[in-house]
Amino acid sequence: MSTQQQEPESQESPQDPEMKGTESPQQRRLREKQEGMVEDQAEKEAEVEGETVHLKVFRYDPEIADKQEPRFDDFHVPFEKGMTVLDAVMYARDEFDSSLTFRHSCRQAVCGSDAFFVNGKQRLGCKTQISDLQQPVRIEPLPYQEVVKDLVVDMDHFYDQMHAVEPYFQNDDTPDSSDLEEQRQSRENREKVKMSTRCIWCGACMSSCNIAAGDNEYLGPAAINKAYKFAMDDREPEDVKEHRLRIMEQEHGVWRCQTQFSCTNVCPKDIPLTEHIQELKREAVKKNLKFW
Repeated sequence: MSTQQQEPESQESPQDPEMKGTESPQQRRLREKQEGMVEDQAEKEAEVEGETVHLKVFRYDPEIADKQEPRFDDFHVPFEKGMTVLDAVMYARDEFDSSLTFRHSCRQAVCGSDAFFVNGKQRLGCKTQISDLQQPVRIEPLPYQEVVKDLVVDMDHFYDQMHAVEPYFQNDDTPDSSDLEEQRQSRENREKVKMSTRCIWCGACMSSCNIAAGDNEYLGPAAINKAYKFAMDDREPEDVKEHRLRIMEQEHGVWRCQTQFSCTNVCPKDIPLTEHIQELKREAVKKNLKFW
């Protein structure tokens, strides 16, 4: 007579859904960590596997006869999660064409050197996620500025305009050297000028401004914003503020602004540039008002 072998009772794993309620805290944390790692890995593999980014990059080199005619080159770059426009063009340069030229430095949206014209809008390459853009990703130098090579533009005029507004603190009324103290700023005044101090001199706003495109002498939103920072600083004496306002109210100063908000829309640091320009207009008007 055959006997039926009794199967051993199965022990339920701590990961069994019916046993989750009786898990120890250590078991629960281990299970959640393992599940999270599996999900993250699956998501990463789904994003990267077989996916590339199509770049159309502006090319121009005045020193080489065959490259003096502006054109666009196509690059297909492997996509990685978190990839920025700067990451993509760096890959294209390092892996496909070492002659591709562009500026970059900190890669943290602080130096302002990698402003490009990406898909029809001024953007910082290191701050712009590839996943947020439609393909092909069209990368060009900043408009309305002379192209030196590929994505590099001549920034000399931009810097000249920035320096024209005297972007430095001016106050001769300093404490005696034997009793030197900080020239402190009130919290309220600091809040007023805080946003204007975020400018990184990238030139994106100047490149977006239609007035600057047609008037080479217009100071531009970046320079006027810098002037705003100092004109509104209550640590400078009144005569210095009046001097700054005189610079701003000249023919090619604040009155050339037509409040199109294009500069504000493209600023990578979210500075309310147009609002600052309008406030300087109001200050200039109040300065010239006379009551008899």
